Amino acid sequence: MSARGRDTVHRRPDRPPAAQRLVHGSAALVAAVSLAATLWTGLDDRGVALAFGLIVAAGELGRWSDAQVRQAAPLGTAGALAYALLGTDAGQPVRHHAAQVVTVVLAASLLGGVPHIWNGRSPTLDHLARRVLTVAFAAVCFQPLCGRDVFTPLDGSVHALLLVALLVLTALCDAVLAAVLARSRTRWPFGPLLREELRGLLGIGSAVCATGAVMALAAAVAGMWALPVFCLPLLLTQLSLRRCAAVRATYRQTITSLARATEIAGCTPAGHAHRVAALSTAVGRDLGLSGPELTVLEYAALMHDIGRLSLVDPVPAGATADLPEPQRRRIALLGGAVVRQTGVDGAVAVVVERLADPYREQPVAARIVRAVNAYEEKTRDAGPGGPLRALAELRLATAADYAPEVVEALARVLDRDCLTLPMAG
Repeated sequence: MSARGRDTVHRRPDRPPAAQRLVHGSAALVAAVSLAATLWTGLDDRGVALAFGLIVAAGELGRWSDAQVRQAAPLGTAGALAYALLGTDAGQPVRHHAAQVVTVVLAASLLGGVPHIWNGRSPTLDHLARRVLTVAFAAVCFQPLCGRDVFTPLDGSVHALLLVALLVLTALCDAVLAAVLARSRTRWPFGPLLREELRGLLGIGSAVCATGAVMALAAAVAGMWALPVFCLPLLLTQLSLRRCAAVRATYRQTITSLARATEIAGCTPAGHAHRVAALSTAVGRDLGLSGPELTVLEYAALMHDIGRLSLVDPVPAGATADLPEPQRRRIALLGGAVVRQTGVDGAVAVVVERLADPYREQPVAARIVRAVNAYEEKTRDAGPGGPLRALAELRLATAADYAPEVVEALARVLDRDCLTLPMAG
C-alpha cells in the first residue's frame, strides 16, 4: 500500500447522491428556463445588468475554497442579491425580470469562476447551484411584486424591512441547500450541518445580507454610482477573511508538523495521528459538535501522543490503550504541558491532559479521542476481522473505559461511510 493510502481515510467510490443530483438538476433547469426567457425577451437595462454583473464577477474572482469559511464569495453574493432586489435605478423603474436576474448572475458567476473551474476545484458546481437557486428565490419573490408597484406606496422604512425579511428567507434557503449538499458529499448528519450553517448566518452571512439590501436601496436613490461605495467595505472584508483563512491554514500545518514529531522519533507508527484525527472529527460531527469544537477536537487528536516525547523509554509498539492508568495519566499530563508550550489554544491542552481521566469526567472531545485512539491501535495489525473485534472490545469496555455514546457514534460512522483505518505497515 502506498504512503498516501496508509495516511488517509478511505471511502468506497459511489455515484453522486440523489439529493445532490436533485439540487444540481433543479439549478440547471432554472438556469435553462431563465436563459431561454431572456433570449426570447431580450436584455433590458443593459447598463444596470453590466454593473451588477461586474460586481458578481469580481466577487467570484476573489472566491476561495476553505471548508471553515461559510461565505466564500461575500461580494459576489451581495451583488447578486442586490440585483435580485433592485426595483428602481435613480428613481426610474427598472424593467428586468426574474429570469434576466438569474441569467446575468449565472453568466457573471461563470465568468468570474473560470480560474476555479480551470483548477478543478470540486465545490464549484455546488457553489453555482446554490447561487442560482437562492438568487432565483429572491428574484421570483421580489420582482413580480415590484412590477405591480406593490412597494411604491410603502414608507421607506417599511420597504427596507420587507427587503430584510426577504433576505432572511433567502439566507435560510441557502443554509438548507448548503446543508443538503454537504450531507450528500460527506454523509454527515443533516441536523448538525444545518445548525452550523445557521450559526454562520450570524457572522459574515448577516453582513452579506445587509450589504445586499443597502446596495439595492442606494442604487434605487443614487443610481449605479453608489455601488462602488457600498462594495468597498465588503471587498476589504473579503480580503481580510482570505488572509485569516491563510493564517488558519498555516496554523494547522504547524500543528500537523508538531504531531509528526512522535512519528519521526519512532514513538508512534506513521500516519497514526492523522488517522486518529480524521476519524475523531467524523465521530464529532456525528455527535453534533460545532465548528470550533471540531477544531479543538482535531488539534487534540493530532497531538494526543505528543507527551511520549518526554518519556525516557518508548512505549512498546506505540500502543497506549492497554497501559496501566498511572502511566497513561503521566503521558497525558506531559502531553498537555508540551501543548501549552507550543502556544496552541489552551482548550486543546485541556483535552490532551484529560485523556487518561475516567470517561465520565472527561470533556466530549477527550472521550472521542480516547475511543478512536484505542480503535486505531486495536485494528492496526489485526487483519481483516480486526475492526469488528475492536468494536466488540470497545463495547465490552464501555462500563469503565469508554463512553457508550462515543463507541456507538464510531460504529455508525464506520458503517455509514464505509471507513477503514488502513494498516500502518
